[in-house]
Amino acid sequence: MSSFQLNLNPLKEPLGFIKVLEWIASVFAFATCGGFKGKTEIQVACQTKPSDNKTITATFGYPFRLNEASFQPPQGVNVCDIDWKSYVLIGDYSSSAQFYVTFAVFVFLYCIAALLLYVGYMNLYRDSRKLPMVDFVVTLVATFLWLVSTSAWAKALTDIKTATGRNIVQELLPCKQLDVICHFGSVTSMGSLNVSVIFGFLNMILWGGNAWFVYKETSLHSPSNTSTSHSQGGIPPPTGI
Repeated sequence: MSSFQLNLNPLKEPLGFIKVLEWIASVFAFATCGGFKGKTEIQVACQTKPSDNKTITATFGYPFRLNEASFQPPQGVNVCDIDWKSYVLIGDYSSSAQFYVTFAVFVFLYCIAALLLYVGYMNLYRDSRKLPMVDFVVTLVATFLWLVSTSAWAKALTDIKTATGRNIVQELLPCKQLDVICHFGSVTSMGSLNVSVIFGFLNMILWGGNAWFVYKETSLHSPSNTSTSHSQGGIPPPTGI
């Protein structure tokens, strides 16, 4: 194996430049999803004191196992003689969220390895038949998995918004009691989660577009040196009479 020789010129070509964009986009993808923490609040009042509202809070975040996020009353306050901690949000969306984040992390690591190969061993990369082909196959698989993981995460995010929104007042059993008055308070903005979906589809576009430039490096697009030499020297010299 040849020694490492730093050459930044590949980063000026589409092959390397798009890989840098993929690396950056993958960071935003898993950071905006994996780092989220939020809460939803409802205002509760007892029939005996309808003007005395208390805030009940359920805190949730990645990996979005909402069925483990219990409601918490104010510290040391008994709200309508109900054990609020025994009630939780509805739904478990951890599979979609973890699949999305885990895949984004693997893509991040692969981009680092690919960039090191491009800037340090580009001659080895272009002289080899296997490395460009492996890169091409990985690019195609990554494009497909970005589509699958982002679509699944986008659907899960829609359900999370529903499960933590105004519908919780209708679903929460204590709020169905005649002596309990519930009103939806607020929920943390999920703008960063919307951004994570956008970056997921952006990654899919980047990887899909980069597939062409990786394909051009493979033997499927460029004939081997052996085939080229044979095709160029095929006419034998004429024999004497």
